[in-house]
Amino acid sequence: MPSDFRIALAQLNPVMGDIAGNLARARAALTQAGACDVILFSELFITCYPPEDLVLKPALQAQARAAVEALAADTTSGPAILMGAPWMEGGLLYNAMLLLDQGRVMEARFKHDLPNYGVFDEKRVFAAGPLPAPMDVRGVRIGVPVCEDIWQGAVCDHLAKSGAEILCVPNGSPFEAGKEDVRVALAATRARAAGLPLAYLNQMGGQDELVFDGASFVLNADGAVALHMPGWREAVTVTRWSKTGGKWVCASGDIAERGDRPAQVYQAMMLGLRDYVNKNRFPGVVLGLSGGIDSALSAAVAVDALGADRVRLVMMPSKYTSRESLEDADACARMLGAPYETIEIERAVAAMGTTMSPAFAGTDTGITEENIQSRLRGVILMALSNKFGAMVLTTGNKSEMSVGYATLYGDMCGGYNVLKDIYKTEVFALASWRNSDSPDGALGPQGRVMPERVIEKPPSAELRPGQTDQDSLPPYDVLDGILECLVEKEMGVADTVARGFDAAIVKRIEHLLYVSEYKRRQAPPGVKISPRNFGRDRRYPITNAFRDTRS
Repeated sequence: MPSDFRIALAQLNPVMGDIAGNLARARAALTQAGACDVILFSELFITCYPPEDLVLKPALQAQARAAVEALAADTTSGPAILMGAPWMEGGLLYNAMLLLDQGRVMEARFKHDLPNYGVFDEKRVFAAGPLPAPMDVRGVRIGVPVCEDIWQGAVCDHLAKSGAEILCVPNGSPFEAGKEDVRVALAATRARAAGLPLAYLNQMGGQDELVFDGASFVLNADGAVALHMPGWREAVTVTRWSKTGGKWVCASGDIAERGDRPAQVYQAMMLGLRDYVNKNRFPGVVLGLSGGIDSALSAAVAVDALGADRVRLVMMPSKYTSRESLEDADACARMLGAPYETIEIERAVAAMGTTMSPAFAGTDTGITEENIQSRLRGVILMALSNKFGAMVLTTGNKSEMSVGYATLYGDMCGGYNVLKDIYKTEVFALASWRNSDSPDGALGPQGRVMPERVIEKPPSAELRPGQTDQDSLPPYDVLDGILECLVEKEMGVADTVARGFDAAIVKRIEHLLYVSEYKRRQAPPGVKISPRNFGRDRRYPITNAFRDTRS
């Protein structure tokens, strides 16, 4: 039996459905790992996670199996491989971890606890496997609980009782602000309860709304952190193990620093946008730069994620656009160094007014005319997108999307939204943070990215004279406090009012939240930051007569 062992952790960024590409990434990681005994890949690596209903296609299943078998043929020399893949056995489809060694697929273990909450829907596509036995990996008994299998204790307990010596945990665990600490604490609980060291490997990269932060780590049996890989970037790390007193111990390695909440959230927004644009093969993005904070922050994220040369900024002033907004948009574009142009909409607004005047005769000017301005801006951005190929980046925040303070086919049109799960109060905080800090890996400028006035001035859509957001909404600290209760915590009206909010305002916000569901269904995807993002986590019916009558 060996007394020394080396496990390589392949924290990589697979591409959904790119089986040939993911196979090539696995082979490159093998070369990078060099001399080791086994290399661990993340959950469903060969297809990427989560494949949703794509995994039900027989053609994808067949190609994934062929790729795994081709990779297994490479193991006549070099390390063994623990590979995640969809796997058909006995007519059932499993979320599997496969041991590849000696030129073949040696063993298969299937995920036992299938998550079916929040963003997860695995019971829809996979069969649950039995409690797994350890696998003999070159003389070491390795237990392989897959992701959710460690969130409940049964699988780890079973593996410990079955003679496992080390737990290797492949994950597809999406980012949420603050979740990294939760993962480490949970894994430490499992390691101590099982009396076994635990290597936690997480996927890295963006997949539609989800972002995977990597941040893989190893714990010894006492729950102490032996090493912690950096988040937000790919890495292959070889961990070194020795047997002492009959127990495996991982040698201490580097422990990466973890940023505070603004740094983590900003990294998530950058990675989500970068991978969405690159994996979908867009040449870049185009967005409307209004002189306001939402578009300024979105532009900064875009430049940091893609580089200034792949971001096109467009100011589309109307007669209501203030001189201050024109100056701030121009200054923001210069600070970011991105291409910037002005396309005025007043002639188009006048033409629409002439066109619609017979139909609108005898009516007062109001929100319809305001929305026309927003929709004309959307038409311009979509025209630029169609002509030149860049994706439209929309800029609405979660506070606005919650209460419907956004125009369908206007400021909501676009392919992706980095602020979709960011409340307005956090938009202010992130803008201030970015003006004083430069994120790791950012392609944008090191210094400030927007004038301080953009952060300090009252927000306004500028669709009528003297307009501010607070004309029709409560102050954002109040609005976001109410939304924290109603959306994030699913609290009722009475409990929300008990937090000190005005009952009439709470009822109004609850009503706006419900009646705006149809807009959110038509909104572009955006980076998931919170535990209750719209679309994947929080799913409400559009047709909905319920109102909480308690107060």
